[in-house]
Amino acid sequence: MTRVKRFLIAVTFLAVSCAVPLARAADAPADLCSLLPVAQVSKALGQTFNSPAKSAAPRPYPNTAEGTDCIYSTKRGDQVLFRAYVDPSPSAAKDLFAKLKVFYSPPVPVPDLGDEAYFDPQHAIHVRKGKVRFFLSFNDEPTAEKPLKDLANQVAAHL
Repeated sequence: MTRVKRFLIAVTFLAVSCAVPLARAADAPADLCSLLPVAQVSKALGQTFNSPAKSAAPRPYPNTAEGTDCIYSTKRGDQVLFRAYVDPSPSAAKDLFAKLKVFYSPPVPVPDLGDEAYFDPQHAIHVRKGKVRFFLSFNDEPTAEKPLKDLANQVAAHL
């Protein structure tokens, strides 16, 4: 009797396991600025930044998602812009990312970051992961590429 009971438990466990969809990446939070805490920005760039000023980011094309701008600034006037968009689907994000890349030519690919990433000629980093697209820029400084890549990795890890 115990063999039958164990067998039924195993079969039930297997059936339930197969019926439950695989875990997927977390959805983006309602407050996109929360993906990039000010402490991480300050640590990565070695300066003290204020909490981000939040505003709506423009739609890149009509009938596309409005984004969120998060602007982190220092007392001396340095600024980090974190702009993020949540598209209706990963395929919509992929299509828009490809269309927008044309405006930031020539892109320099960044491997192993999100689903796709690149630096533009102004040293801003653009990243796509799932249905989220975002970019980070810091005063158009080439020396900021490494810290921006580190910050982008931290953001992508939360998606």
